[in-house]
Amino acid sequence: MLKKIGPGVLVAAAFVGPGTLTMCTLAGAQFGYALIWALLVSVLATIVLQGMAGRIGVVAQTGLVDVVRTKLKTLWIKKFVILVVLAAILIGNAAYEAGNIGGATLGLEQLFPSTTMTSYYPAIVGIFIFMLLWFSSYKILERVFVGLVGIMGVSFLICAIMTKPSFVDIVKGALLPTMPEGGLFTVIALVGTTVVPYNLFLHASLVKQKWKSSQELKTVKWDTIISIALGGLVSMAILVTAASAPIDNVYSALDMAKGLEPLFGKMAGFFMAIGLLAAGITSAITAPLAAAFVASSCFDWGGEMEDKRFKLVWAVVLFCGVFFLSFDIKPIEVIQFAQVANGLLLPIMAILLLWIVNQKTVMGQHKNTVVQNILGLTIVGFAIFLGVKSILKVMGVY
Repeated sequence: MLKKIGPGVLVAAAFVGPGTLTMCTLAGAQFGYALIWALLVSVLATIVLQGMAGRIGVVAQTGLVDVVRTKLKTLWIKKFVILVVLAAILIGNAAYEAGNIGGATLGLEQLFPSTTMTSYYPAIVGIFIFMLLWFSSYKILERVFVGLVGIMGVSFLICAIMTKPSFVDIVKGALLPTMPEGGLFTVIALVGTTVVPYNLFLHASLVKQKWKSSQELKTVKWDTIISIALGGLVSMAILVTAASAPIDNVYSALDMAKGLEPLFGKMAGFFMAIGLLAAGITSAITAPLAAAFVASSCFDWGGEMEDKRFKLVWAVVLFCGVFFLSFDIKPIEVIQFAQVANGLLLPIMAILLLWIVNQKTVMGQHKNTVVQNILGLTIVGFAIFLGVKSILKVMGVY
């Protein structure tokens, strides 16, 4: 089974990034184990949506944008969807890439606290990612990600075990949903950092790179379930660590690492830093990669990962991240625009996904069952709620 693990690992690595780790840390520090259920719901929703995306990739042997281009007959709707996708993924990932590289940089700073080299860490991370993407095939990237996710998982699980959490309280937090005062925003943020729109495009594109026959559907299904469940376990480990550790004033995973050192020695900080470095690098690789896949589909380049235009897109996204971080530039307007675009994109893509997997001309005998449609409709409603909240928040209404 482990040999068959593939694209799902990249999806898991993509959502378990610095943003997710920060939100899980805050959720645990502020509300204890009370919001574990929100992470569990997020992971289940992600498995359902990514399962649909993966099924489209292996059955139709095409990316999501390709299906939109060929199946949407109303011209203005087609153009609107493609425009939103391009804006959200290309501009959004370029704006957010600084945060991904920043997470890896924080891990490096904790591991190698050199005052002379610190300013060069963003560039070092950027060069490493560039070399990996430029010279690697999909198979090599897959192996790298399996290794990084493994390191990340072990590191954060060790940190969680060190804090000796209450197993009974963890089970209660997971199975008995509660909404502590002031917890709604954190719940929305936890779901928003786990159910990531660009992962839908990334997953469909990577699945068709690895598997070429609908006979592999069962493999795709288990790859998705196992990989995303492992990603969810990593997120929960961070939340549990923050909830269990007797530390005050924790605002990020790095604060937690420093706070754990007096209690458990340097090794606690070491494991946390390793995990943060792995989380930053994996997200900093998948964000440019997803942007390149989307651009390739929107403009029908067809050359996939070896195409020079494909490489140019991910290189520009990566450069933006290194540039913004190195010079401490915060493109607030760009980020706000990307947040609005992503707020639109999640419900649009959830609706389109559900529509596509019910098209017999695309999916044949593998179209959705009644149960899958009920789950899909539930998640579509949830996606609309999240999207509206996200847009209202950016506009200052909520």
